[in-house]
Amino acid sequence: MAQPAFYDTHAHLDHSAFRGDLGAVLERAAAAGITRIVCIGTDAASSREAIALAERHAELYAVVGWHPSEVDQAPADIRPWLRELAGHPKVVALGETGMDYFRLPKRPAGEGAAREDPVKVRQADLFRQHLEVAVEVGLNVVVHQRAALEDTLRVIEPFAGRVRGQFHCFADDVAALERILALGSLVSFTGLITFPKAGSVREALAAVPADRFMLETDSPYLAPVPRRGERCEPAYVREIAVEAAAVRGMSLERLSAATCATAHGFFPKLR
Repeated sequence: MAQPAFYDTHAHLDHSAFRGDLGAVLERAAAAGITRIVCIGTDAASSREAIALAERHAELYAVVGWHPSEVDQAPADIRPWLRELAGHPKVVALGETGMDYFRLPKRPAGEGAAREDPVKVRQADLFRQHLEVAVEVGLNVVVHQRAALEDTLRVIEPFAGRVRGQFHCFADDVAALERILALGSLVSFTGLITFPKAGSVREALAAVPADRFMLETDSPYLAPVPRRGERCEPAYVREIAVEAAAVRGMSLERLSAATCATAHGFFPKLR
């Protein structure tokens, strides 16, 4: 009997970590039953490379956008660029975009606390631009959120009902999950669910409705246990799926059907 299929809904295959053996990486993914891989852009160059990879490989799709940690390199208005790339037949969403306060640059000494942090302001503006274009072109957004949940939800909330977010690499608790779901968005889980100290993330995985989550690797990051510390790759979705099925008390076949259906619903151009 054929093994159940799974999708890697978030991978950075343009990363230099895959420069020498991408062909072998894709072969291992296929052997593991990973039939679709979504390649994520983080700036202009990586977004175009994600598209190029999707053009060369039938199982690959692209997401185009600008990562919040790279806002200092972004044009003031990226909306024309996003509109151009969004028209490509294999571009299935915009992103990865969002908010990241984990490693903000230090503010100049003596700068008043009352003044808004310019990096935070810029991240919010760029995030909003992705959301505006997503509404225009009928695509959803891949959301990066790290140490910035309140502001991320504040920016996306006015767009609820018009665009949905995939809060990728979900690393929060059930309370955060419920707030995301209330906006019509969904989450995706990585190898983080296999980490011993990720109990709150596993609780969220157990609680999330079957049609509101997907699986991903965030390759080359976050390889699952027992591969932690190694380069992650799309084939490891199967190992993540095994853990997810155990946490939820369901078969791999049911998990495959649910997560793949959710991916097709979220990424309207996925085939």
